[in-house]
Amino acid sequence: MNYSSKGHELWHTPDGVRDIYGSELELRQKTLEKLKKDLFLFGYDEILVPSIEYFDVFSGETGTIPSRELYKFFDRDNNTLVLRPDFTPSVARCVAKYYTDITDPIRICYNGSAFVNRSSLLGLPREVFELGAEFFNDGSAYADAEMIALLVTQLKNAGLERFEISVGNAEYFRGLCEEAGLDNSEELSLRELLSGKNYYAAESFLKELGFDKTKRDPFMRISSILQNEEELEKVLGETESERCRSALSRLIEVSRILKAYEADSYVSFDLSLLSRYGYYTGIIFKGYTYGVGDAIASGGRYDLLLSHFGKNSPAVGYMIQMDLLLEALSRQAGAEDKAPAGNISYFTDEDFASKLKEAGERRAAGERTILQWKH
Repeated sequence: MNYSSKGHELWHTPDGVRDIYGSELELRQKTLEKLKKDLFLFGYDEILVPSIEYFDVFSGETGTIPSRELYKFFDRDNNTLVLRPDFTPSVARCVAKYYTDITDPIRICYNGSAFVNRSSLLGLPREVFELGAEFFNDGSAYADAEMIALLVTQLKNAGLERFEISVGNAEYFRGLCEEAGLDNSEELSLRELLSGKNYYAAESFLKELGFDKTKRDPFMRISSILQNEEELEKVLGETESERCRSALSRLIEVSRILKAYEADSYVSFDLSLLSRYGYYTGIIFKGYTYGVGDAIASGGRYDLLLSHFGKNSPAVGYMIQMDLLLEALSRQAGAEDKAPAGNISYFTDEDFASKLKEAGERRAAGERTILQWKH
């Protein structure tokens, strides 16, 4: 055995990735099966996409994560490849390729690892296990509401009792920026401040641009959390921008549909909700619960993304971060914190045959049974 310094390093994983084993892995698999069953019942077909993609699938034009956060490398033909950082562009590429002429609604789901080359100073994982769903060829509010209702169903069936889906619309912020006359650079700077909930810095930024209080107030008001469609309608009545009014009207329509799903009690509206992904074109949402420090789920509408791969199709989807979901389940009272160990049947050399037969009968009946030699 190598006890050198190098040998000891090989016992550890690189920063941002980890081994998963034992009861934690069993619980992940058990929860994953529950979530996959929900997707099946809602009509979503599973798809497998490769972990390796061409760099251009995640280039700046698609509006995915910055190039510096990609794991990039070259193949023998000198093509630039990346480890998949985000499932949505990969699934969009597949749909554009294999469902080119299909105009009926397409429902796709997936699960697997995504890889983001974050700074080690952030202390965040570089490999995350995700499960998600994507709904193509339907640009309606009904498709938006189905996504949110499905997410609510999955989180409930996973075992969460207290959680909230925060819903916004990317077009509302763009409408405010358009009305204020912000250029692309200014819009991106303000987006970063507001998405980080840094409202004081956002107000200072607008002051530096020469905005008086009247012009700053519409941006500052988006920090308010709205609980229902009545509050959305109040904001609608105060807005003159047609782009903002259209975004608010869509949220009101989605809210009404969610009532029919009986999912509205889990939903609130946040007009400041923004995403680091630039491909979102309409409704966006994130799922929060206590016990973890980040959103356990996120998604939204991305009607222009497939055009980068040659197919014009509206689309909406979301993903669940399984590791954060499991962390929340383990910390919340009343949630399962481990997978069942099963029955242990001890045997000796003398009674091995009878114990083996007994274990086989139990397993055939669906009962988990562990044979353990008693020596």
